[in-house]
Amino acid sequence: MSLWGSIRPDALAVLNDSRVRKALGRYLNVLEGKKTAKFLIARKIAADFAENDPLDRLWSLHEELTRKSVALEREVDCSHESLASFNDPRASYLDLKVCLANRIFESCHLCIRSCGINRASGERGWCKVGSGFPVSSAFQHMGEEPELVPSGTIFTVGCNLRCLHCQNWAISQGYEPGETFTSKMMADLIERMRMAGARNINMVGGDPTPWLNRWLESFCKVRNSIATIWNSNSYYSPETARLLAGFVDVYLLDFKYGNNVCAERISSAPKYWEACTQNHLNAKEYGEVIVRVLVLPGHSECCVRPILEWIAKSLGVYVRVNLMDQYRPEWRAPEIPELRLKLTTKEFSETLKIAKNVGLTNLVT
Repeated sequence: MSLWGSIRPDALAVLNDSRVRKALGRYLNVLEGKKTAKFLIARKIAADFAENDPLDRLWSLHEELTRKSVALEREVDCSHESLASFNDPRASYLDLKVCLANRIFESCHLCIRSCGINRASGERGWCKVGSGFPVSSAFQHMGEEPELVPSGTIFTVGCNLRCLHCQNWAISQGYEPGETFTSKMMADLIERMRMAGARNINMVGGDPTPWLNRWLESFCKVRNSIATIWNSNSYYSPETARLLAGFVDVYLLDFKYGNNVCAERISSAPKYWEACTQNHLNAKEYGEVIVRVLVLPGHSECCVRPILEWIAKSLGVYVRVNLMDQYRPEWRAPEIPELRLKLTTKEFSETLKIAKNVGLTNLVT
């Protein structure tokens, strides 16, 4: 048994869990070398465009190639087509995504806030980050969901939320500057993590959303197949969701609040419910999903119950859900009376009962 297997034996056992196979079957096949990561498929689809083409033409082409990507993925997965038989095009579907993300970057609306500032010129919006690609840390994470471990986790600086209880507040709020990476540096890091045994590349922060264009650029230079994990707060724009389709293998999405009142009060996130639910639906359509629900003290009925009811109804009872009990008061949490307290065992047990009552059958345990 490998060293990490002795630390996390559940990370080996989970490979034979039929419920996990049902929810994340393609991802498991990618890490076992039986299927190909989506970004490599995207690299084989030719895209005829110029970077200065009208935006509506670029989006129209992107929608056409998204449909083609879905079809090609199906063919490759069924072994009816071999990626090795495809020549590398002059410009690809993934290159087109980079072009569109860079255009968004110039009037930023990567997230729901749509600040509209030119981050390419160094302007900073709500996320407090400009044009660089600052990395806080990168390592083989042993504390993630068992199917992800060991996870090649890369923490970038900056976030589009202001969660008053944030446990990574130094990273998310830009107090830590990080080390600026180029896309080539990031691609090399990804390859090293893959060679070191990472099951996936886990894009996180802060939040990965402010850096979508940089992530896409980096994967244009990655040579070998490795599953991509989009580890996000779910507060990203429809345009970002469109660009993630055909690139992300597993959407590891937070579902933070069951209503907009709590979202605005704790995270300054207007219209969180609408953005979060739509992005979970998009994730289900174009990839596989793990939903994270951090249980906050005093929020079982106002947040956890509507979240779990929505998941069961809209994503299905077999979706992988991680009900998380590790809340602790951090950063500015004392500003919210109920968040000054730790989560009790009794309250977390009540949320497990809610999950059972709504019919969810694939909880991370």
